[in-house]
Amino acid sequence: MELKNKVIVITGGNTGIGKETAYKFAEEKCKLVVTYYQYKKEALEVKKKCYELGAKDVYITYLNLRKESDIKRVVKETVKKFGKIDILVNNAGMLIWKSFKGQSFKEISEQVETNLIGPIKMTNEALPNIKEKIINIASMAGIKGYAGATPYCATKFGVRGFTKALALELNKIKVYSVNPGATSTRMTNFKGIPPSKVAQLVCDVVKDKYKLKSGSDFNVGDYV
Repeated sequence: MELKNKVIVITGGNTGIGKETAYKFAEEKCKLVVTYYQYKKEALEVKKKCYELGAKDVYITYLNLRKESDIKRVVKETVKKFGKIDILVNNAGMLIWKSFKGQSFKEISEQVETNLIGPIKMTNEALPNIKEKIINIASMAGIKGYAGATPYCATKFGVRGFTKALALELNKIKVYSVNPGATSTRMTNFKGIPPSKVAQLVCDVVKDKYKLKSGSDFNVGDYV
Protein backbone atom coordinates (compact mmCIF):
# COMPACT_ATOMS: atom_id res chain seq x y z
CA MET A 1 0.00 0.00 0.00
CA GLU A 2 1.27 3.44 -0.95
CA LEU A 3 1.88 5.60 2.13
CA LYS A 4 3.05 8.82 0.49
CA ASN A 5 1.25 11.85 1.98
CA LYS A 6 -0.60 9.73 4.56
CA VAL A 7 -1.14 11.54 7.87
CA ILE A 8 0.41 9.51 10.70
CA VAL A 9 -0.02 10.42 14.38
CA ILE A 10 2.53 8.83 16.73
CA THR A 11 2.24 9.36 20.47
CA GLY A 12 5.56 9.33 22.29
CA GLY A 13 7.31 9.68 18.97
CA ASN A 14 10.45 11.40 20.20
CA THR A 15 12.26 8.40 21.74
CA GLY A 16 12.62 4.64 21.43
CA ILE A 17 10.10 2.73 19.33
CA GLY A 18 8.12 5.88 18.58
CA LYS A 19 11.14 7.70 17.21
CA GLU A 20 12.15 4.82 14.95
CA THR A 21 8.55 4.48 13.78
CA ALA A 22 8.54 8.16 12.84
CA TYR A 23 11.69 7.59 10.81
CA LYS A 24 10.17 4.63 8.95
CA PHE A 25 7.12 6.65 7.98
CA ALA A 26 9.32 9.61 7.05
CA GLU A 27 11.09 7.34 4.55
CA GLU A 28 7.64 6.61 3.08
CA LYS A 29 7.15 10.36 2.55
CA CYS A 30 4.30 10.67 5.04
CA LYS A 31 3.00 13.67 6.94
CA LEU A 32 3.75 13.19 10.64
CA VAL A 33 2.38 14.36 13.96
CA VAL A 34 4.88 13.41 16.66
CA THR A 35 3.93 13.97 20.29
CA TYR A 36 6.28 14.13 23.26
CA TYR A 37 5.84 14.28 27.02
CA GLN A 38 9.47 14.76 28.02
CA TYR A 39 12.65 15.49 26.09
CA LYS A 40 11.49 18.30 23.80
CA LYS A 41 15.03 18.67 22.46
CA GLU A 42 14.92 15.09 21.22
CA ALA A 43 11.52 15.73 19.64
CA LEU A 44 12.97 18.61 17.64
CA GLU A 45 15.88 16.39 16.57
CA VAL A 46 13.36 13.79 15.38
CA LYS A 47 11.58 16.47 13.37
CA LYS A 48 14.81 17.49 11.67
CA LYS A 49 15.78 13.94 10.80
CA CYS A 50 12.29 13.09 9.54
CA TYR A 51 12.56 15.92 7.03
CA GLU A 52 16.00 14.65 6.00
CA LEU A 53 14.54 11.17 5.46
CA GLY A 54 11.80 12.49 3.19
CA ALA A 55 8.78 13.39 5.35
CA LYS A 56 6.38 15.75 3.58
CA ASP A 57 5.47 17.60 6.78
CA VAL A 58 6.26 17.12 10.48
CA TYR A 59 4.33 18.63 13.36
CA ILE A 60 5.73 18.32 16.89
CA THR A 61 3.46 18.86 19.88
CA TYR A 62 3.37 18.24 23.62
CA LEU A 63 1.00 15.60 24.94
CA ASN A 64 0.32 14.42 28.47
CA LEU A 65 -1.98 11.43 28.00
CA ARG A 66 -3.22 11.85 31.56
CA LYS A 67 -4.80 15.19 30.65
CA GLU A 68 -8.02 15.11 28.65
CA SER A 69 -7.51 18.71 27.58
CA ASP A 70 -4.17 17.76 26.00
CA ILE A 71 -5.73 14.87 24.11
CA LYS A 72 -8.49 17.09 22.74
CA ARG A 73 -6.01 19.81 21.80
CA VAL A 74 -3.66 17.47 19.91
CA VAL A 75 -6.50 15.97 17.88
CA LYS A 76 -7.92 19.41 17.15
CA GLU A 77 -4.52 20.75 16.07
CA THR A 78 -3.92 17.73 13.86
CA VAL A 79 -7.27 18.00 12.09
CA LYS A 80 -6.86 21.75 11.66
CA LYS A 81 -3.45 21.28 10.07
CA PHE A 82 -4.01 18.14 7.99
CA GLY A 83 -7.78 17.69 7.80
CA LYS A 84 -7.67 14.02 8.80
CA ILE A 85 -5.73 11.22 10.48
CA ASP A 86 -4.97 8.22 8.28
CA ILE A 87 -3.10 6.19 10.89
CA LEU A 88 -3.01 6.54 14.68
CA VAL A 89 -0.10 4.83 16.44
CA ASN A 90 -0.74 4.65 20.19
CA ASN A 91 2.85 4.20 21.29
CA ALA A 92 3.48 6.34 24.38
CA GLY A 93 3.85 4.39 27.60
CA MET A 94 5.69 4.10 30.89
CA LEU A 95 6.96 1.31 33.11
CA ILE A 96 7.99 1.41 36.74
CA TRP A 97 10.14 -1.58 37.62
CA LYS A 98 9.25 -2.29 41.22
CA SER A 99 7.53 -5.01 43.24
CA PHE A 100 3.77 -4.57 43.38
CA LYS A 101 3.71 -4.12 47.14
CA GLY A 102 6.35 -1.43 46.78
CA GLN A 103 4.38 0.66 44.29
CA SER A 104 2.47 3.70 45.48
CA PHE A 105 -1.05 4.61 44.39
CA LYS A 106 0.50 7.44 42.39
CA GLU A 107 2.85 5.10 40.51
CA ILE A 108 0.05 2.66 39.78
CA SER A 109 -2.26 5.42 38.57
CA GLU A 110 0.39 6.98 36.33
CA GLN A 111 0.98 3.69 34.54
CA VAL A 112 -2.70 2.86 34.13
CA GLU A 113 -3.59 6.36 32.96
CA THR A 114 -0.64 6.64 30.54
CA ASN A 115 -0.64 3.12 29.11
CA LEU A 116 -4.33 2.24 28.99
CA ILE A 117 -6.78 5.03 29.76
CA GLY A 118 -4.79 7.58 27.73
CA PRO A 119 -4.69 5.54 24.51
CA ILE A 120 -8.37 4.65 24.89
CA LYS A 121 -9.30 8.32 25.24
CA MET A 122 -6.91 9.35 22.45
CA THR A 123 -8.54 6.83 20.13
CA ASN A 124 -12.03 7.91 21.17
CA GLU A 125 -11.27 11.55 20.48
CA ALA A 126 -9.49 10.89 17.18
CA LEU A 127 -11.85 8.23 15.84
CA PRO A 128 -14.20 10.51 13.85
CA ASN A 129 -11.16 11.64 11.85
CA ILE A 130 -9.32 8.32 11.44
CA LYS A 131 -9.50 6.91 7.92
CA GLU A 132 -7.54 3.67 7.83
CA LYS A 133 -5.80 2.06 10.82
CA ILE A 134 -5.12 2.17 14.54
CA ILE A 135 -1.91 0.52 15.74
CA ASN A 136 -1.70 -0.06 19.49
CA ILE A 137 1.77 -0.76 20.82
CA ALA A 138 1.05 -3.33 23.50
CA SER A 139 3.72 -5.76 24.73
CA MET A 140 4.57 -9.38 25.31
CA ALA A 141 3.89 -8.30 28.90
CA GLY A 142 0.28 -8.15 27.73
CA ILE A 143 0.42 -11.86 26.97
CA LYS A 144 2.56 -13.12 29.84
CA GLY A 145 2.95 -11.73 33.36
CA TYR A 146 6.31 -10.48 34.63
CA ALA A 147 7.27 -10.04 38.27
CA GLY A 148 8.23 -6.46 39.07
CA ALA A 149 5.95 -5.07 36.36
CA THR A 150 2.48 -5.95 37.64
CA PRO A 151 0.58 -2.70 36.87
CA TYR A 152 2.38 -2.44 33.53
CA CYS A 153 1.35 -5.99 32.60
CA ALA A 154 -2.23 -5.19 33.57
CA THR A 155 -2.25 -2.17 31.27
CA LYS A 156 -0.83 -4.08 28.32
CA PHE A 157 -3.30 -6.95 28.73
CA GLY A 158 -5.90 -4.17 28.70
CA VAL A 159 -4.53 -2.63 25.51
CA ARG A 160 -4.87 -5.98 23.75
CA GLY A 161 -8.43 -6.36 25.00
CA PHE A 162 -9.24 -2.86 23.81
CA THR A 163 -7.83 -3.70 20.38
CA LYS A 164 -9.87 -6.87 20.02
CA ALA A 165 -13.14 -5.33 21.17
CA LEU A 166 -12.74 -2.16 19.11
CA ALA A 167 -12.05 -4.22 16.00
CA LEU A 168 -15.50 -5.77 16.37
CA GLU A 169 -17.13 -2.33 16.36
CA LEU A 170 -15.27 -0.83 13.40
CA ASN A 171 -15.93 -1.87 9.83
CA LYS A 172 -13.69 0.25 7.64
CA ILE A 173 -10.92 1.00 10.14
CA LYS A 174 -8.51 -1.82 11.01
CA VAL A 175 -7.07 -2.14 14.52
CA TYR A 176 -4.00 -4.15 15.50
CA SER A 177 -1.80 -4.75 18.54
CA VAL A 178 1.95 -4.85 18.00
CA ASN A 179 3.59 -6.65 20.91
CA PRO A 180 7.33 -6.08 21.41
CA GLY A 181 9.40 -8.13 23.79
CA ALA A 182 12.52 -6.65 25.38
CA THR A 183 13.50 -3.70 23.22
CA SER A 184 16.56 -1.48 23.57
CA THR A 185 14.96 1.69 24.98
CA ARG A 186 15.07 3.68 28.21
CA MET A 187 12.31 1.44 29.54
CA THR A 188 14.61 -1.62 29.53
CA ASN A 189 17.87 0.21 30.23
CA PHE A 190 18.65 -0.29 26.55
CA LYS A 191 18.59 -4.09 26.61
CA GLY A 192 16.87 -6.04 23.85
CA ILE A 193 16.32 -5.87 20.11
CA PRO A 194 16.79 -2.59 18.25
CA PRO A 195 13.60 -0.47 18.29
CA SER A 196 14.00 -0.04 14.54
CA LYS A 197 12.92 -3.68 14.12
CA VAL A 198 9.67 -2.98 15.96
CA ALA A 199 9.20 0.15 13.86
CA GLN A 200 9.68 -1.83 10.67
CA LEU A 201 6.93 -4.25 11.71
CA VAL A 202 4.60 -1.34 12.48
CA CYS A 203 5.24 0.07 9.02
CA ASP A 204 4.74 -3.33 7.40
CA VAL A 205 1.43 -3.81 9.22
CA VAL A 206 0.22 -0.40 8.05
CA LYS A 207 1.25 -1.27 4.49
CA ASP A 208 -0.84 -4.47 4.64
CA LYS A 209 2.14 -6.75 4.20
CA TYR A 210 0.46 -9.32 6.44
CA LYS A 211 -3.14 -10.35 5.85
CA LEU A 212 -4.41 -10.81 9.39
CA LYS A 213 -7.92 -9.84 10.40
CA SER A 214 -8.55 -6.66 12.33
CA GLY A 215 -8.03 -7.13 16.06
CA SER A 216 -5.07 -9.47 15.59
CA ASP A 217 -1.83 -9.52 17.53
CA PHE A 218 1.55 -9.07 15.90
CA ASN A 219 4.13 -10.51 18.28
CA VAL A 220 7.37 -8.85 17.25
CA GLY A 221 9.47 -11.94 17.96
CA ASP A 222 7.58 -13.84 15.26
CA TYR A 223 8.55 -11.33 12.58
CA VAL A 224 12.17 -10.32 13.31
